Amino acid sequence: MSSAVLSVRDLRKVYPAKKAPPFVAVDGISFDLKKGEILGLLGPNGAGKTTTIQMLMSTLKPTSGVISYFGKNLKTHRSEVLKDVAFASTYVSLPWNLTIDQNLEVFGRLFGRAKKDWQKRKNELLERFGIYKKRGELVSRLSAGQITRLMLVKAFMVFPLIVLLDEPTASLDPDVAKDVCDFVLEQRDQMGVSILFTSHNMLEISEVCDRVLFLEKGKIIADDLPYNLARSVATSKVELVIGDGMKRAVATAEKLQLPHQVEHRMIQIHVDEKQIATLLSALADMKVSYTHITIIQPTLSDYFLHIAARQTRESL
Repeated sequence: MSSAVLSVRDLRKVYPAKKAPPFVAVDGISFDLKKGEILGLLGPNGAGKTTTIQMLMSTLKPTSGVISYFGKNLKTHRSEVLKDVAFASTYVSLPWNLTIDQNLEVFGRLFGRAKKDWQKRKNELLERFGIYKKRGELVSRLSAGQITRLMLVKAFMVFPLIVLLDEPTASLDPDVAKDVCDFVLEQRDQMGVSILFTSHNMLEISEVCDRVLFLEKGKIIADDLPYNLARSVATSKVELVIGDGMKRAVATAEKLQLPHQVEHRMIQIHVDEKQIATLLSALADMKVSYTHITIIQPTLSDYFLHIAARQTRESL
């Protein structure tokens, strides 16, 4: 039996145009979100991320395809399945002329949970994010960071099984963004929540997500672990500050056919992770001495930049 709590099959969204070809925002994507998994949804602007999220929330009707939560078709079981699905985004706020408590009261009632349960959970989360004492204040008086925390309280206070997070850390200070990521991991580990997570912060995605889907022009072009995606387009880099033997270091890199750059007393050598030991051994054999070594692993940013560069070349 499948462990997927969300299954998407051949999902497509096309916007017709009178005097131009139809615009395909999402082009037949399929994927699963497993129970207790944090799945990253990445891609450049216009790749189809937000459109996908909107269709998953049933606020946008797909042109074709099937979305199933817990084995039930969203189209025919909308009210039943969405009571276990919550959403939060930096770009969406709550009514500004209501207080924190008033907003959360409305949301708790909409989800149909027993008030004593979500009320307790709401207060715990407000305390967790340091905004419990502000619960009587209008949302309009909150800072951007406080509003982000409030959106997370709204999403997680109703004991959801799935949460869709659309760039929850965008435009936040690093300390607030880290707190948000820590909280997301807490909810996965402590509550078993499954999370779909979009972000433009590659380091954040690498640290938070178990798996990553990469969208390009409405299609999924990659589905893998963050590290595997990084390694698919970039190698590790070994940076050495040479004390003696720069010419011999360059000769060694050339003999092993490894790309390299030299700047003053530093040489950077591009090498597959499995070849690092061979490289260092060869440098030792050549009596190359160095005062400092840094090994730089490929990152998800390398993959993102590779895709962006490819798109630029194709548009020329």
